[in-house]
Amino acid sequence: MTTQAPALNPTQLHLLKMFSFCKTEEALENIKKALLKYYSDEIDKEMDALWASGEMTDEKQETFKNGHFRSPYKQP
Repeated sequence: MTTQAPALNPTQLHLLKMFSFCKTEEALENIKKALLKYYSDEIDKEMDALWASGEMTDEKQETFKNGHFRSPYKQP
């Protein structure tokens, strides 16, 4: 039985093309930093929206400090 890998989406294809021009470790690090900044900015925008809407509150944030949110492991 073989499984077929899913097709790459347009963003993945674009990144692969872009990485073909990346010839040095420095260039790779610069690309990594740019991607990290982009996603960090997106997360900040989403969090700001949650706070503005009242979906995120100080009380809710406090629950994250001591919460256990992982799925339980099945014991053999």
